[in-house]
Amino acid sequence: MYYLEMSGRRALCVSLVGAHCLLCLPGLGSASPLLLAVLCTNGHLMCAGCFIHLLADARLKEEQATCPNCRCEISKSLCCRNLAVEKAVSELPSECGFCLCQFPRSILERHQKEECQDRVTQCKYKRIGCPWHGPFHELTVHEAACAHPTKTGNELMEILDEMDQSHRKEMQLYNSIFSLLSFEKIGYTEVQFRPYRTDDFITRLYYETPRFTVLNQTWVLKARVNDSERNPNLSCKRTLSFQLLLKSKVTAPLECSFLLLKGPYDDVKISPVIYHFVFTNESNETDYVPLPIVDSVECNKLLAAKNINLRLFLFQIQK
Repeated sequence: MYYLEMSGRRALCVSLVGAHCLLCLPGLGSASPLLLAVLCTNGHLMCAGCFIHLLADARLKEEQATCPNCRCEISKSLCCRNLAVEKAVSELPSECGFCLCQFPRSILERHQKEECQDRVTQCKYKRIGCPWHGPFHELTVHEAACAHPTKTGNELMEILDEMDQSHRKEMQLYNSIFSLLSFEKIGYTEVQFRPYRTDDFITRLYYETPRFTVLNQTWVLKARVNDSERNPNLSCKRTLSFQLLLKSKVTAPLECSFLLLKGPYDDVKISPVIYHFVFTNESNETDYVPLPIVDSVECNKLLAAKNINLRLFLFQIQK
C-alpha cells in the first residue's frame, strides 16, 4: 500500500500490489521513469515495451497475439492505456542508477540529468581530446588537474585532426543529400509495406509494397526480417533489410540514388543512408540492403504495426 502526495497532502491511497507487468517483473516500467501501462480486455497490465514485443513476436510467428495471463486476444485496437496506474506509479519511489537514492519516478529523469552528484559527465576539455568520463562531483578536481590545456600546439593538432576525420564522415552524408537535392529529376512517395508469408514448408515473414510510380517508372519494395533467418522470433536482435525493384522496361540504363526515411506520422527512428544502383532490364533489382533502424526496439515497433509506412526518395543521375 503506497500513499501518494497530492497538493501537499496525503489525500489518496492506492493499492499497487498487483500493478506489475506480466512479463518484465518485478515492477511496471522498472527500467524507465516514463511509464506507459497497457491493459488487456480482462484488465491485466503490461508495460508498453513488452506489449510491443508481444505484437512483434506474434507477427513473426503468424499467430494472434494474446495476453500472457488470460490468453485473450490483444492488439493496439483491443487494448488501452491505464492512466490511473500510470499516474500512481509515476509517484512511486524509484532508485537513481547513479547515487542509489530514492525519488518519485516523475522527477527521476530530471534528477539524473541535472541534479545527481554521481551522474556521469565529461570534461569540459573534451573538445580538445580529453576522454575523461566520471561522476559529476569529481569533475572540478579533474578539470583542475587535466593535462589537455597544457599540451603543445602540435599535440593538439594531432588530436583535432582525428576529431575532424570523424566529423567529416558525418558531414559527408549531409553534403551528399544536399547535392542530390540539386538534381533535375527527384521523386518521392509514401510506401506501405504489407506483411506476407512465403510458400515454404516453414513459412517466413516478408513485406512487400503495392506497385507505385516515381520518376515515370513503376517500382516495388520488398523487406525481410533478420535476412530471412529461420526463427527470428527466437532472436533478441532484430533487423530489417529491403530491396528496390524496377518493374518497368527501360530503353537505357537508369542510374539512381535512393533512401528510405520514416513516414510523416510515425515515430520510428531511422538514420538516413544513401544507396546507389544502376537499373537495366537484365538487372532490375538491388541487393537487400539494411534499413538503418537505430536498434531492435525500433524494429519491434515496425513489426508490431499492421503495416510499415515509410517515405522513399529517388534521385535520377543524368550524365
